[in-house]
Amino acid sequence: MNPEPLDLSRLKILPLAARKSLTRVEEILIPPDATPAPCDERTASIIREAGTKIAAARKCGASVMLIYGAHLLRNGAALILERMMSRGWLTHLATNGAGSIHDWEYAFLGRSTESVEENVATGTFGAWDETGRNLHLALLAGALRSEGYGQAVGRFIAEDGVALPSAESLQRAIQSEPSHPLTAARADLLQALQAHRLPTGRIEVQHLWKHASIFAQAFRHRIPLTVHPGVGYDIISNHPMFNGAVIGRAADLDFRRFGAAVEGLDGGVVLSVGSAIMGPQVFEKSLSCVNNLRLQAGRPIVREHSIYVVDIQEAGNWDWTQGEPPKTNPAYYLRFCKSFSRMGGTMQYVCCDNAAFVHQLYQRLAGV
Repeated sequence: MNPEPLDLSRLKILPLAARKSLTRVEEILIPPDATPAPCDERTASIIREAGTKIAAARKCGASVMLIYGAHLLRNGAALILERMMSRGWLTHLATNGAGSIHDWEYAFLGRSTESVEENVATGTFGAWDETGRNLHLALLAGALRSEGYGQAVGRFIAEDGVALPSAESLQRAIQSEPSHPLTAARADLLQALQAHRLPTGRIEVQHLWKHASIFAQAFRHRIPLTVHPGVGYDIISNHPMFNGAVIGRAADLDFRRFGAAVEGLDGGVVLSVGSAIMGPQVFEKSLSCVNNLRLQAGRPIVREHSIYVVDIQEAGNWDWTQGEPPKTNPAYYLRFCKSFSRMGGTMQYVCCDNAAFVHQLYQRLAGV
């Protein structure tokens, strides 16, 4: 059997404002100077240690990487992260595709999230016109500037839209420079212009809540923010404009930029906050690439880095500072602990609300 693939061009999409959104900016944002949620003494001790390690890393110019899942944004940490970026305590941020989608929706509409169970049953889950359309516009335009996923979306939000070249100029560039590195990106945009009747020139998209966008603030502070999506993982797949090549091209560049941050990690710090799958999977591949290149150049592998993994799931009653448990122990199958425990340096797991951890860490660094 060889069934025909789904024709996504026939999807019925709806205005984003018509969706019943479950979270609002004004309800979730945490003021950085507010009293943070309490944590137990062990967690407080680890946060104090992490603050000391981050200060030392920045003093010696080492990377401080925050790898986060979408729930950190949805739990209201955007203003806290902006403060940390503005004070130079974070040098690289990374998230998954969902992190980019919720970020854009908060910036554009001031609200995000939906009931998966209700909307899958009605065929409306993810079928929201503006989300799929504008994120694809950001990536299509960003590719012509050799921008990765995070930078392209950050610019789109910060600059309230994008400018698209004409179909004629794209055709001329493709014909005159067929082997140019941007030829595939130009062809994808040309196809999108024609298939979806997109306007050219300046396309204005107001983002009235850009203060709630981690992407916009990272772009403003010139701090790399990379996105590591999976094709078919995210709701922008549920849109007639879905183009896996466009997403993959942007993610390709972001993986290599993530590696540049890992290259600077000697004596640095990794904070993996609420990223149970993307964080450990991307980090282990990137660290291997960096070590591969270093060894070829006669240099030592990445060392003396500290990793703090934060999630709300119990760690299987296992002390991860002692390495990984045997395969007979259920804790062995906690990917977000196991992978990071194999990455050299030191690793500690913290069972804590992700926004509370970041809030406590910010105030520790700020000396509050």
